[in-house]
Amino acid sequence: MFGFIVTLIIIGALAGFIARALVPGKDSMSVPATILLGIVGSFVGGLLASLIFGREPGQGYLNASGIIGSIVGAVIALVVYNAVTGRKRIRA
Repeated sequence: MFGFIVTLIIIGALAGFIARALVPGKDSMSVPATILLGIVGSFVGGLLASLIFGREPGQGYLNASGIIGSIVGAVIALVVYNAVTGRKRIRA
């Protein structure tokens, strides 16, 4: 259980930081918020993978496709968060 939590935090941090780097604009999130973003992204990515590929959620979470899915899910979660909160509006 402890190993799972540590892995979740590490993958969450990695996915969250990469997602923040991929989404344009300045982001003022704290490190814990970034880790939480990555963890939410992992769940979103796992859900999308299970819907697209028809596999059970939780299979292959610590491989390349699981990490990429976490990053994609974190980007989606960050874009939705910015749209809902009205942050990062682009001015012409």
